[in-house]
Amino acid sequence: QVQLVESGGGLVQAGGSLRLSCAASGRFSYTMGWFRQAPGKEREFVAAVSRSGRSTVYADSVKGRFTISRDNAKNTMYLQMNGLKPEDTAVFYCAAESSGLLTRTPGEHDYWGQGTQVTVSS
Repeated sequence: QVQLVESGGGLVQAGGSLRLSCAASGRFSYTMGWFRQAPGKEREFVAAVSRSGRSTVYADSVKGRFTISRDNAKNTMYLQMNGLKPEDTAVFYCAAESSGLLTRTPGEHDYWGQGTQVTVSS
C-alpha cells in the first residue's frame, strides 16, 4: 500500500512555470501518473512514468510543455510544467498503478493523492 501527497500547486500567470511533487510513503514500486480535473469536467490524464523512470507518456495537450520524472531514492514523483495556459487550471492529482502498465485510464490506478490546485491567470 502507498499514501500519496501532492504539493507545489499555486497561482501563476500564463506562460509561467510550476513544479508539482508527489511524495509517497510506503512502497514506491508503482507506475505513477498525473491527472487533472477542472470544474465541471471529468478527470483527465496528463502524464505517466514507468517504475524505473525510463518510459514516459503524455497527453497531447501537454506534450512539449510538461515533463514527468521520479526519484526512486526519495520516493517522489515530479511534474515540471512550463508554458502554462489558462486552460491548464485544474486540481492536479498523482496516482499509483500496481500492475506496471503505463495507463491513461483513471480507473486503472489503485491509489490517489488528495490533489493540489493549479490556477493559471491570463
